[in-house]
Amino acid sequence: MTTAQAMSQLTSPDPNRAPGVTIGRARVSDGSALWRLARDSGELDVNSPYSYLLWCRDFADTTAVARDAEGRPVGFVTGFLRPDAPRTLFVWQVAVEGSHRGTGVAGALLDALSARVAAERGLDRLEATVTPGNRPSDRLFRAYARRHGATVTQEVLFPSTAFPDAPDADRAGGEHREDGQDRATHEGRTTREGRADRADHEVGAERPGHDPEVLYRIGPLTH
Repeated sequence: MTTAQAMSQLTSPDPNRAPGVTIGRARVSDGSALWRLARDSGELDVNSPYSYLLWCRDFADTTAVARDAEGRPVGFVTGFLRPDAPRTLFVWQVAVEGSHRGTGVAGALLDALSARVAAERGLDRLEATVTPGNRPSDRLFRAYARRHGATVTQEVLFPSTAFPDAPDADRAGGEHREDGQDRATHEGRTTREGRADRADHEVGAERPGHDPEVLYRIGPLTH
């Protein structure tokens, strides 16, 4: 059985559908909506609106968007294939609108994206980072691993001192938090978990350093 065939055997009979939503590729016109979903999650480190537009243009093949009956984006997962491991999908962020959280959209997004990547590029593993204590993201990725007959290993990818807002930022760096439940969602990343004081940070105020980013390696994907 090929990887693509194995990945097509998902829990849902149609990996591109979840209750009340349809899942497909990102479009450039989705960029603003993805930025708003990340911002409104209250959990992700929000990138610039420009970065989401570029992501929807250049990484549409490794991004999935959930749309409601009106075609409005209500969730997304962004990812990329690692240059030095092109059969490994790294999940960057996952976000789901509040009204759709708890309905399985985050898991369906991961399933749909990985099935598509497996069919088009080949896929052996999925990776994501999660901060310690982020139980929703931990549950999301462990549930994904169970559905696909994979194991999960963990290691610190970036310590707190690697990021520029660490307490000793002048000598090292601080940390970037990622949330993965609907990471964003938070039902994913990718996804990344932000701080309640994000607004203060955006206007230049100081904030505490980040927790370590723990890498979750999920694989090999068998079904």
